[in-house]
Order: sequence, then structure tokens, then C-alpha cells
Amino acid sequence: MPREPVPPPEFDDYFAARRDAVRRTAFLLCGDWHWADDLTQAAFMRLAVSWGRVQDHGALDAFVRTCLVRAYLSETRRAWRRRELTHAEVPDQPAGPDDAERSAARAAFTAALGQLPPRQRAVLVCRYYQDLSVAATAEALRCSEGTVKSHAARALARLKELLGDDEGVRHDISA
Repeated sequence: MPREPVPPPEFDDYFAARRDAVRRTAFLLCGDWHWADDLTQAAFMRLAVSWGRVQDHGALDAFVRTCLVRAYLSETRRAWRRRELTHAEVPDQPAGPDDAERSAARAAFTAALGQLPPRQRAVLVCRYYQDLSVAATAEALRCSEGTVKSHAARALARLKELLGDDEGVRHDISA
């Protein structure tokens, strides 16, 4: 049986440095830490397999982000995933005087984000959490810039409707 090539030490260094950030992004996409782990693993496996073919190692974040978003969108198309109900945990928060209020707001935001269709959710995560441009988001999602703009507008309007808050929507997703 042929043996899989072992990624170089640079891959290990990159993985160690970026794993937690990629996992947090995956959680925002899917709303479930276990599924986020699966998505993170899929993205890094794709990078490990493609490591020798990646021309620009300065663009590794973009490559992994694209793999992550595509893995998420692919999973949402599976029939068994649509029937599954997930219950998200609130991510760890730094200690502070208004922890309970902040935790409640984050839980409400995460629940509202979970009610969006997968493509709209992916657009918001790319645009406001990852701080990607419209063009970079369109490239990551393999769609037009107009599609990104319309998904973002619809998703933000829906979040405002669900949360009843015009000011906190963009702040919450970028936090």
C-alpha cells in the first residue's frame, strides 16, 4: 500500500499557529464545536495534501479559509446534515464585570446567526469576521460580487429582524 507523503515542518508550524483561529471561524460558520472540529480538520487535510503545490506560502490563510468555507457549504448540502439539530455552546469569554450580559448577547447572536441560510452565513463570516473584501469573499465562495452583496444585505437585514438591534449586528459578528 502506498504511503502518504509527510508534510514538512513548515506545515506543522503553520498548523500550530493557525489551528485555533480556523476553528473559531468554523464555529461561526456551523454553530457547533464538534462540527467545527471536523471542518477544521478537513481544511487542514486539504492543505497538507496540497502543500507541495501551493505556490505562494503567504496566501496560506486564504487557501485554508477557502477550503473551510467550501467544506462547510458542501456539508450543508447533505441531506443527513439538514435533518440534524445542533445546540451551540457559547465560546469562552474573558472574565469581566458584565460577563453575564455579554454571554447572553453572544448566545442570542449565535442563535440568530444559526437561523440564516448557509450561504448567507458564510458571506457574513467571510466579510465581517474574516474582514475579507467583496471580491475576496466572492472568490472564496465561487460566486459573483453581486451575489455576495445581496447575500450580505439580506443576512444583515434578517439578523436585525431577529435581534431587534440595528447597532449591534456588525459589532457582534466582528468581535
